[in-house]
Amino acid sequence: MKAIRVVQFGEPDVMRIETVPDPKPGPGQVLVRVKAAGVNPVDTYIRAGAYTKPPLPYTPGLDAAGTVEALGTGVRGLAVGDRVYTSGTLSGAYAELALCSVDQVHPLPARVSFEQGAGVNVPYATAYRALFYRAHTKAGEALLAHGASGGVGIAAVQIARAGGLTVIGTAGTERGRALVKEQGAQHVLDHRAPGYLDQVVALTEGRGVDVILEMLANVNLGKDLTVLAKGGRVVVIGSRGTVEINPREAMARDAGILGMTLFNTSEQDAASIHAALVAGLESGTLRPVVRRELPLAEAPQAHKVVMEAGAYGKIVLVP
Repeated sequence: MKAIRVVQFGEPDVMRIETVPDPKPGPGQVLVRVKAAGVNPVDTYIRAGAYTKPPLPYTPGLDAAGTVEALGTGVRGLAVGDRVYTSGTLSGAYAELALCSVDQVHPLPARVSFEQGAGVNVPYATAYRALFYRAHTKAGEALLAHGASGGVGIAAVQIARAGGLTVIGTAGTERGRALVKEQGAQHVLDHRAPGYLDQVVALTEGRGVDVILEMLANVNLGKDLTVLAKGGRVVVIGSRGTVEINPREAMARDAGILGMTLFNTSEQDAASIHAALVAGLESGTLRPVVRRELPLAEAPQAHKVVMEAGAYGKIVLVP
């Protein structure tokens, strides 16, 4: 099979397409024929050696969608040909075939394309865990999704609206703001405009928002604290550096700053999260947005695009 391989950590061009042996499923494992693989910022951090360091050489990618190619012994509830998406893999998603443990494979409803399915796991599971497992949001609360036009932001808007929250989303481009509005945010702001956070306070009649999902904490965290309601929570999903904050802003509001990474999710919580996501995909409540499809061999270009400013939906690789 064809697969992207990384033989050393570094810039995007360390990724090369190679021919490697087809993986074979062992007991409790599932082999998936990849129709599309999702590209996430965390993939770039791992490739650069700035996050977890898998043994070299390795095939990047956590998220894929496709069909069941083969089943290992002891696997129940799946059949060859079933449409599925993955929540991680054992062998890497940037390939024609991906080996997974059975708990990493989830049904992909017929109404969802493979390209959309490749955009489910990291964005939607991250948003769901941030909202309900870290911030413990409740219906009727107000949410600020900072950077809502990217994969996690879109997922957060859709999930929060379905959960009964008032959603304020931000984006840095007119196109991105139109997308955030289209996905259901009641209010959309330009986070590049001076004083845009004043509008957050005004939209909540001076009270502030209950929850902020923060995709770029090194830029925004200090200012986020100033627009929280009492008892408000900021969940830090992404950061590309350090930041200085005034702790008094958190003290005055009894506010919480909560870090999170999807890799800390327990098996039990992951099963619950994906049960909810599959239900949302089946009902049409959750609708991943694909920005661009690139051939598998263009993985280096995909890693550049996914880190550009002005996020708009998901980047996927198609074998």
